[in-house]
Amino acid sequence: MSKSLKTAVIATAAVAAVTAVSAMQSPVAVAAEKERCFGVALAGMNDCKAGPGTTCAGTAKVDYQGNAWKLVPAGSCTSISLPSMSDGSPRMGSLTELKRDLPA
Repeated sequence: MSKSLKTAVIATAAVAAVTAVSAMQSPVAVAAEKERCFGVALAGMNDCKAGPGTTCAGTAKVDYQGNAWKLVPAGSCTSISLPSMSDGSPRMGSLTELKRDLPA
């Protein structure tokens, strides 16, 4: 194999390796792009925490349960479009636990 061919093969391998590494994101990087958003999950679709008497993922009893959270893209929680509450007041996601829409 000629010296220029070896150089080309090594360069191609190096570019492929750099591309592969840059395409992968660590779980920490992915987690940093998400935030916990309370009060936006549908019943049984929460990622975790659903108040007393529940365990974790999938245990929300009602839609938009205020003490159940879902992971959402960072910075989007409070702007997620949700239906209004039964009294007509707006329903919004929160970065902290809410006392609304709790199961009876």
